[in-house]
Amino acid sequence: MFKRIVIVFWVLFASAAVGVALIFRSAATGGFGPMPTFEQLENPQTNFATHLYSSDSIILGKFYLGDNRTPTDFAQFPKSLVDALIATEDARFYEHSGIDFRGFFRALAYLGSRGGASTITQQLSRQLFVGVRSRNLKEALQQKVKEWVIAVRLERNYTKEEILEMYLNNYDWGYLADGIENAARIYFNKPPQELEVKESAMLVGMLQNSSLFNPIRRPEMVVRRRNIVLDQMVKYEYLQSAEADSLKATPLDLDFNPENSHNEGLATYFRMHVQAWLRDWAANNPRPNGETYDIYRDGLKVYTTIDSKLQANAEAASTAHLRNLQRAFFRQSAQDTSPTAPFVDVEKEQAENIIEQAMRRSERWRVLRAEGKSDTVIKASFYVPTEMRVFDWEHDNLERDTVMTPIDSILYYKKHLRMAMMSIEPSTGHIKAWVGGANYKHFQYDNVIQGARQVGSTFKPFVYAAVIDQLRLSPCDRLPDVPYCVEAMRHGNTESWCPKNSGGRYSGENITLKYALANSINTVTAQLIDKVGPRAVSALVKKLGVRNEVPAVPSIALGTPDIKVHDLVAAYSAFANQGVYVEPTFITRIEDRSGTVLYRAVPETQDVFNKEIAYAMVSLLKGVTEAGSGIRLRHNWMQDNPVYQEVVTGYPYEFKNEIAGKTGTTQNQSDGWFMGMVPNLVTGVWVGAEDRSVHFDNITYGQGATMALPIWANYMRKNYQDSLGISQADFERPENMPFNLDCAQIEQDPNTPDLETDLEEFDF
Repeated sequence: MFKRIVIVFWVLFASAAVGVALIFRSAATGGFGPMPTFEQLENPQTNFATHLYSSDSIILGKFYLGDNRTPTDFAQFPKSLVDALIATEDARFYEHSGIDFRGFFRALAYLGSRGGASTITQQLSRQLFVGVRSRNLKEALQQKVKEWVIAVRLERNYTKEEILEMYLNNYDWGYLADGIENAARIYFNKPPQELEVKESAMLVGMLQNSSLFNPIRRPEMVVRRRNIVLDQMVKYEYLQSAEADSLKATPLDLDFNPENSHNEGLATYFRMHVQAWLRDWAANNPRPNGETYDIYRDGLKVYTTIDSKLQANAEAASTAHLRNLQRAFFRQSAQDTSPTAPFVDVEKEQAENIIEQAMRRSERWRVLRAEGKSDTVIKASFYVPTEMRVFDWEHDNLERDTVMTPIDSILYYKKHLRMAMMSIEPSTGHIKAWVGGANYKHFQYDNVIQGARQVGSTFKPFVYAAVIDQLRLSPCDRLPDVPYCVEAMRHGNTESWCPKNSGGRYSGENITLKYALANSINTVTAQLIDKVGPRAVSALVKKLGVRNEVPAVPSIALGTPDIKVHDLVAAYSAFANQGVYVEPTFITRIEDRSGTVLYRAVPETQDVFNKEIAYAMVSLLKGVTEAGSGIRLRHNWMQDNPVYQEVVTGYPYEFKNEIAGKTGTTQNQSDGWFMGMVPNLVTGVWVGAEDRSVHFDNITYGQGATMALPIWANYMRKNYQDSLGISQADFERPENMPFNLDCAQIEQDPNTPDLETDLEEFDF
C-alpha cells in the first residue's frame, strides 16, 4: 500500500514537473503571446526624452511623446535608495536568478499577506515586455509565466546592478516623473544622488502604486507607506531602529516642482525653434545603420548657447514693460469709435479682409473645414457666444475665463501688442537670450525668427557704414541739414525721392555725421545713400547676414526694408566684433544617450569691414545714447513726463558705462525698435502689433524709445545687478584710427528735433 502511494506520488510529481516544463516551454516559444527576441532583450525599447541644456548647465526643457524619462546610471543611485528598494520589493534579490521560489511558495501559503511573489526582475519584465496585468484570470496566469521566463532571460543578459538601473529608470511616479531622475527632481527638487533616506523610502513606497500613494493628494497615506519601507530597512539591517523611529516622526518635506508643459517654462519660443531645427537635423543626419534619430524617444542631449539667467532677465523685462504698455494701448483703443477699430487709417473693406484672413487661419476654421462644413456655416459659427479662456495681463496666471464670440476674440487679440528680443555674444555668435513673444501658450508666432518687420531708423547705421568704408568719410565730417532729393531710375523713368525731416524742420547748418545719426536726421542720410549708392548698402547688409530682400533703392536709407530681429541683431554684432560677422549659433553640440558627440557647431565667419571702420560705427552709435534718441538711458529728464510715469518701469536708468545703440520707429508708429550694444552683448528689441494698421495714434507712445528701449534698459540693469559677466567697459579702440572721432561735442541746434519727442517717423 505504501509502495503504491509512493509510486502515485512520484507519478503525480513527474506529471506536474513535465506539465510545468511544457507550460514554460510553451511560453518561451510564444504559445502565450509574442516573446522578446534576443535583440530586444539586449536593447529593450525604453523611451528617453531629449534634454535641452543651457550654457550654464540648466535644463531648459525636454522633448518627449508620452514618456518624460531621463537615463540615470546605477552609480548615481544613493545607497539608501537601493537598500530601500531591495528591503521592500525583493529581499533575496542578490540570491535568486530572476524567480524567487521561496517567496513564491510563501505568497501561496499566506495568500499574499506576507508580501508578493514578484521579484524586481519580474517587475522589470512586466514593465518592459508584458504590460499591465490582465483582469482575466487565464490571461493573468499566462502573463505571470511569461514574466518568469523573461525574468530568467534578463538575469542571463544583465548584471544585478543593470537590472536595478533599468527598473528605476523605467518606473512612472506620476506628474511626468518617468524614471528616478525626474522623480527626484519633481518631488524633491534635487538629483537622485542627493536623496536622503526618508526621501528614498517615500519613492520606493510609491512603487506599489504611484496613483494610489500620491504624496500631493494623499500625504498621510504616503507617510504611512514610507514608514513601512523604513521598517523593512530595519528588518533587513539596512537601517538602525533608532534612526528609523526618528525619520518616521518627520513629515514628507516635499519640494514639489511639476514638469512644465511644452507651452510653459523658460525660453518657450527658443525651445520650439530648437525642436523644429532638430527635426530637420535628424532627417538629414541618420545613424550609421541608416535609421533616423527620434528626438522624442532617443534621449539625446542638446547643449544650447542660451544663458538661463540672461534668458530669465529678458523674459522678466519684456513682461513687465509690455504689461504697462498694453494698458496704455487699451485706453487709447477704448476711445476709438471708428467702424474699422482697432485698425487705423484703413478702409472698411481692408479691415474686413484682415478679419477674414484671421478667421481662415484659426484652429476653429481648420477643424470645421475638416468636418466638411461650408464657408457660410463656418463663418456663422464665429458670431455665436462661446465659453473660452483668453490671455489677460491683469490676471496672475495671465488667463481668464469669459464668454465672447470668436469674432470678438479675434478683435481682442488683434489689439494686443507683440514683441521680440534677442541677445548675441558678438565674438562667438552665440545666442544668449531669445524671447519670441509675450506668451507662447497664447501667441505662438515667433517674432524673433518667423516674422520680418520694417526696421525704421535702425537701418541707418548700415548706410553710414557703407559710406565710411567705401568713401572714407569720418564721423566728424559735416553735411548740410537742408531739403535734399535723390534722383533714381524707376521702370525706365527718372524719379525724385525727397525725404523730409521729422516735423519738417531743417537747421540749415552743416552738422557732423555723428550728430545726424544720433538724431536721425533724414536729409543727411539721404545725401549719404546718394553718395555711396543703394546697391552698395544692399550688398553690405547681405554680407551681414540679412536674409530678407533689401532692394537697391534710395528709400531703404530710412528703413523701409522688412528684416527679422534675428538677422538685425546678428548684423549689428559685426560692429561690436571689429567688423567680423559671425553666423548666429544656438546649439553647440548634440550627444546621444551614451555621450557620443553626434554634432558639433563650427562657427561661420566673414570679414565685412576692418576694425577701424567697425570702431568708427561704434563711436557713431555711442553718440545715440550720449546725446541722441537714446539719451534717456543716461539722464532722468523724462522722469516727470506723464508717458514715462504711465508705461515705463524702472526709470530713471542712469547707466554710466559705454553703450552704443539705435532707436527706430516706422511710419504711423507701427514698429518700435531699440538696438543696444556693449562689448560682449548685442541685443535687439522690437514691439508692435500683429497687423501694422494697429498702432498707437501718437509718436509719444509709439516711438522706439518708449516701446522698446525700456525693455533693453531693465534687462541690462538686472544683468549688471546679478553680476552675469556682461561688460561695463568701453569698446576696444584700434591703435591707429584713420578717422577723427573727437568732434569736441555734438552740436545742439535749436532748429533740430526736440529730444523729448524723439521724432523718427517717415515722411515720404
